[in-house]
Amino acid sequence: MEFRNLGASGLKVSAISYGNWLTHGSQVEEEAALACVRQALDEGITTFDTADVYANTRAETVLGKALQGERRESVEIFTKVYWPTGPGGPNDTGLSRKHVQESINGSLERLGTDHVDLYQAHRFDYETPLEETMVAFADIVHAGKAHYIGVSEWTAEEIRAGHALARELRIPFVSNQPQYNMLWRVIETEVVPTSQELGLSQIVWSPIAQGVLTGKYKPGEGLPEGSRATDEKGGADMISRYLRDEVLERVQRLQPIADEAGLSLAQLAVAWVLANDNVASAIIGASRPEQVTENVKAADVALDADVLAKIDDVLGDDIVERDPAQTKSPGKRPGS
Repeated sequence: MEFRNLGASGLKVSAISYGNWLTHGSQVEEEAALACVRQALDEGITTFDTADVYANTRAETVLGKALQGERRESVEIFTKVYWPTGPGGPNDTGLSRKHVQESINGSLERLGTDHVDLYQAHRFDYETPLEETMVAFADIVHAGKAHYIGVSEWTAEEIRAGHALARELRIPFVSNQPQYNMLWRVIETEVVPTSQELGLSQIVWSPIAQGVLTGKYKPGEGLPEGSRATDEKGGADMISRYLRDEVLERVQRLQPIADEAGLSLAQLAVAWVLANDNVASAIIGASRPEQVTENVKAADVALDADVLAKIDDVLGDDIVERDPAQTKSPGKRPGS
């Protein structure tokens, strides 16, 4: 396993991190989820990402149980706050001081730890003053409940504003967690250059485009039974943007490139993400332990410029999303 610094900090994270967005507590039975975490540990993964909203807090509980007995100093645990949890009351969402403070306490209890290594704002909150949010995060860091802070899906402008406040408050703001893969490159023109300037890394989610870049979805064919695309609880709405024949046909044309490199399509996709030097870690999920083993192999792969160029030639410009405006958070909530 390769380890990379998270932003300009001294924190090392595994180049492949394990996330439980669509699995633990909802899509996968608990015993299978525990087996996947154990496999991740066996493969050298030390970095684990979750959020309070995943399965309405159940994912954090499952991850805490899975890591029970591990030396706490030997793993990095990340979680997030923003989306609704609990019964969904008016203060059960967002980045107000009330919600942030209550959420970190709930997350720590579910995870079975007294601190997380990285606490992340899961989206930008347009209803709460940014200073209120950052002061709440600073208090959490100063109380020892989190070592570092980060964000997820913030625009370059939002990252810059948050970073300026973090410097004033003397807290380490080290990362952004965006969606990023061969087909979704919206961070490249604005977010990545801003992050490089400010000393932040990307911890990317969906490196295999919810499974599309594995090649299992074929153009002109029905959806595989039991796949994520057929599971309304498992991200079917998000994967639908990729399930066009012109996209699936191009993905199939990546197979010879993967074959020549001695990789599966999934490994090629993860290695492609890790070729961006602003990416500290690529988050993988799994419903079976063998999926963890397969994807971890990408950590040791360095794709050369010729392979990257061939991938770009196959995909072209018409199916790849690059518009930075696609990085966005929800607007004001109804009734606000």
